[in-house]
Formats: sequence, C-alpha cells, structure tokens
Amino acid sequence: MRLMLFTDTLGDVNGVSRFIRNMGHESIAAGREMLIATSTRFEIPPEDCFYNCKPKFAMKMPKYAELDFVIPNKADLVRRAEEFAPDVVHVSTPGGVGKVGRDFAKRRGIPIAGVYHTDFPAYLEHLFNEEMYGTITAQYMKYFYKPFGLILSRSEQYMESLEKLGFSRDRMAKLEPGIKLDDFDAKHRDSAVWDEHSLPRDSVKVLYVGRISTEKNLPMLTEIWPKVRERVRASGVDARLVIVGGGPYLDEMKATLGGHGAVFPGFKHGTELATLYASADMFVFPSLTDTLGQVVLESQASGIPVIVADQGGPKEVVDDGVTGLVLPGSKPQAWVDAVSDLVIDRDRRERMGSAGLAWAQEFSISASFEKFWDSHEALLEQRVTRPGILQHV
Repeated sequence: MRLMLFTDTLGDVNGVSRFIRNMGHESIAAGREMLIATSTRFEIPPEDCFYNCKPKFAMKMPKYAELDFVIPNKADLVRRAEEFAPDVVHVSTPGGVGKVGRDFAKRRGIPIAGVYHTDFPAYLEHLFNEEMYGTITAQYMKYFYKPFGLILSRSEQYMESLEKLGFSRDRMAKLEPGIKLDDFDAKHRDSAVWDEHSLPRDSVKVLYVGRISTEKNLPMLTEIWPKVRERVRASGVDARLVIVGGGPYLDEMKATLGGHGAVFPGFKHGTELATLYASADMFVFPSLTDTLGQVVLESQASGIPVIVADQGGPKEVVDDGVTGLVLPGSKPQAWVDAVSDLVIDRDRRERMGSAGLAWAQEFSISASFEKFWDSHEALLEQRVTRPGILQHV
C-alpha cells in the first residue's frame, strides 16, 4: 500500500505536529511507502517521506501569531500526489492542504481516511468567545468529512462528537495514542534546569505545556493558582507554576500571575522539553476541548503525576487515582484542593509518578503506527485485518 498524508501542521510546535512527524519516521523504520505533504514557512524534517510545497500565500494567524494561515499551491501538491500515486489518501487536518488532498482523492476515486485531531467547533467558539463560530465550523466539518470512508478519533469521547456531526460508528475507529518513549523518560531529570529560570531547586514545580489560549481552560488555571500557592505556603511549601508554550492568552496570563510564582519559558522542544517534563514535580492540563492531549502521555512517560479535566480525551490516557487525577473541569475549587494536596504530599507525587512511568510504556509510537497502518489497509481492502479494526462496506 502507498499512503499519502496531507497535513496543515508539520513544522509547528504542537502535539499533532509531533505525532505526524513521529509517524513519518516510523514509516521509514517499518519500510512502508508513505509520503507526508504540507505547505508551510516553518522548517520540516529532511527525510524523503516529507514534502513541503511552498505556500502560495502565508500570513500570521489572526489571534495566534505563532501559527501561519497558508494558502498552498494546489497545482504543486496535486503534481506531487500524481507522481506518488497513492492507493489511500489520509487527510490529517481540515485546512487548505487537507482540502487539496481530500479533493484530489475524491476526484480520482481513491479511498479517503482522516483523523479528527482537533475539536475545531469548540476550539473556535472558545477562542473568539462566540457561539456562532462553533456552529459555522460544525457545518464545515460535516461537509469536509462527508466523503471519508474512515474517520479516526483520538478518543472514545470524540467518537460521540463525530456522531453528533452526523457520522455513523461504522465509519470510525480509534487511533491508539503513542509517543516516542526514548524521547520522554525520567532519565532526563536535571534540577539544574531551573537555575536558568531563577527558580529554587527545592520548590515544587507545577508544569503546563501547550497552547496558551482560552480554549485550554487556562483562565481557570490562572484563577486558581494564587489560591493554591497561598494554601501550600501555609504548609511551608514553596510552589512555582511553569507555563511552557505561547498563544493569544499569554500576555494576560503573565499580567494576572505576576508576583504569584509563575514563569513562562516560551516554546520548548526536543531535549529541552524532555528535561522540563522530567524535572518538574507534577503536570496540570485543564483543557476541556482536547481530543487526546499528547502532552499528558509525555508527562507520565517522564515520571510525573498529571491532573486533567473530566471532559475531552486526556482523561482516557490517565489511570485516575493511580497515575494522576481526573477532576471536574468546571469546578475551580476542586482544582484548588487537589493541586494543593498533591503539591504538599511528596510521597504521593512520587508514587503516582512511578506508576505513570510504567503506565506510559503501553503507549509506544511503533504500536500506534502499526494500528494506524492496519486501519488504512482495511479501508483499502474493505475488510477487517485485525480485531478492533472497523469493516468498511
């Protein structure tokens, strides 16, 4: 099988981009014929399985200057697709590049698969604080995914979201999560990393990694953090909040948390990011709209406990009460209580961190890639190749 994947995110610093790059590298290791095509001004991996079509037009994304809005050169993408001659087309994102891939496959009668990586209706509704954006985007999602023979979901909950958009379960399958376990591990722990951020080594570091944007429920985290810090200080514990990433809520978050022990290192990746994960004491991810939350798995693989919301996909990769905690995303006081208790209780943090390290070993990127590949072969062959893979009729 020759598989061509179209994506609007590849050079960006985010979990989806990391996952797609990892899948490309796994395809090389497994000797599979896969081409990943994008259109971006950012740097992409140099391997031959990646193709970057020079954008026809590009500008900073409104309300999110760290991302680009791109109009790809359709003719160039189609030419490369015709050269590669895929048996199956995978559309990873519903943007300009994804639209070219979708239309290319549809016109030529090639089976189309894709991943519902991001809950765009909820994302845009939160970002612009306007319900109309969510409604319009939901209508576009219905149109965009209509010709897909297979829609992969990052979590069980978002299969329900896809059903609400009008798609039947027999067109869906779960894309098993996976990370590069060699890249995220407790072995990267180095308390000296906090010196460059002027943080005391003996303080408890509470970490967040991701977009700094309202759809991640960060206003709630901003609200509770001063209360958490005050409570743990009364117990003689110094706690610091480390917010890694960038986005439209960054300036407001900095202004609100000034003087409350919060630091903002900016975007980090590679070894730098792995070291921050492993050197922190716990991870918080209050997002209500994530379909998976790659960072939640990366944290557990790094040996630190996690606290996530009870809405969205992240709760499905946490063993509640063992590797971390799942809390009501709309109840700030529950977060104040739980975060404070875990900050104070070092023994519990260490037990959960050790359990998370073992738990994460079940989520290798190689296993995820094999299931990903199998599901596309099943779509091509119109039959089940392994238990758990849907049958497309």
